[in-house]
Amino acid sequence: MDFLGNHIEALIFCSAKPVSKKELHSTLVEMFEADIPMTDIEESIDRITEKYHSDEFAFEVVKSGGGYQFLTKPAYQSSIGIHLKQQSKRRLSTSALETLSIIAYKQPVTKVDIEQIRGVNCDYSVQKLLEKNLIEIKGKSESVGRPLIYGTSEKFMDYFGINELSELPAPKDFAGEDNEIGSELDG
Repeated sequence: MDFLGNHIEALIFCSAKPVSKKELHSTLVEMFEADIPMTDIEESIDRITEKYHSDEFAFEVVKSGGGYQFLTKPAYQSSIGIHLKQQSKRRLSTSALETLSIIAYKQPVTKVDIEQIRGVNCDYSVQKLLEKNLIEIKGKSESVGRPLIYGTSEKFMDYFGINELSELPAPKDFAGEDNEIGSELDG
């Protein structure tokens, strides 16, 4: 492993969230007081990714949330899942998941918009999602009363392992054919 690669590996390893190429570049330029070509950083990331692809390691470098981070390989998900379940029994409730889904697909969105879709008050769910940093306040609406506008956060992207909202499954992917009456043969 090259000298630059060792620094990049250490930066990815120590970061609590995905670290972007831009962040790596900025850190390395300040550290070495010299311009580091982005291609050198990309090549180092490729070598590090290849290194941890080996079965010798239980973790790998994954691109997620617009950056890179070390994550446990899928083969170890069960043991990690049990461990995390034992550590934290706190999960998102069904209402919080519904609220988060509406925000993710309809953003930017106000609480009134969310409540019109869900048909129930969502104050508690919105508050819990804000506390977990899965959503954030994006501003205020120009409508009467200037309600707050909500959208998803970077932590949301990281939590669901996506880099951009376009990677969310299309709502039609969830729709079943449950609402059809009869069969095509009834015609």
